[in-house]
Amino acid sequence: MAARPGELEPAEGRILVASPVIGDDTFFRTVVLLLEHEHDAGTLGVVLNRPTELTVGEAIPAWGDNLTPPDMLFTGGPVAEGSALGLALVERAGPPPAGLTTVFDRLAVVDLETDPTVLAASVERLRIYSGYAGWGPGQLRGELRAGAWWVFESRPEDWFSSEPDELWSAVLRRQGGRWKMWAAAPLDPRVN
Repeated sequence: MAARPGELEPAEGRILVASPVIGDDTFFRTVVLLLEHEHDAGTLGVVLNRPTELTVGEAIPAWGDNLTPPDMLFTGGPVAEGSALGLALVERAGPPPAGLTTVFDRLAVVDLETDPTVLAASVERLRIYSGYAGWGPGQLRGELRAGAWWVFESRPEDWFSSEPDELWSAVLRRQGGRWKMWAAAPLDPRVN
């Protein structure tokens, strides 16, 4: 029997959508793209919908051009907040050029030590994150059992949304059914 939307197993390329019971302000109404998931080694991902007030040009001047709007530095999660991680959508499938490491499909992690002009011709979209989201072995499974996250298939438009503040609701709306109801829920259910 196929898993229902929201009840999929975590896997690279899928997204975690924070449910209203998350209980953690850091992840309230977040959408996390899973980049690595191994049951015995843990999980790593980036929060897709938390732009900061800082432009990438201000934070990392060499990478300030060729970004997918908005050109803000995004908060990827609470782990290693001072580090930077770049994600790119490469123009075509196949082996990426040096400086890009394929994660899945056409999504690649960017080596930010690489000269950006070398990668410009190979990159269709680019976003840079400060930090990442991480879970130790078994930690995410416990959070899923507690109902803190829903798991859905992702789409490339999620990875580089031009309206990150609307991503949480947009992902839930496209699922239809009961998910659509959650998309319209007020920030504070007590004021419903």
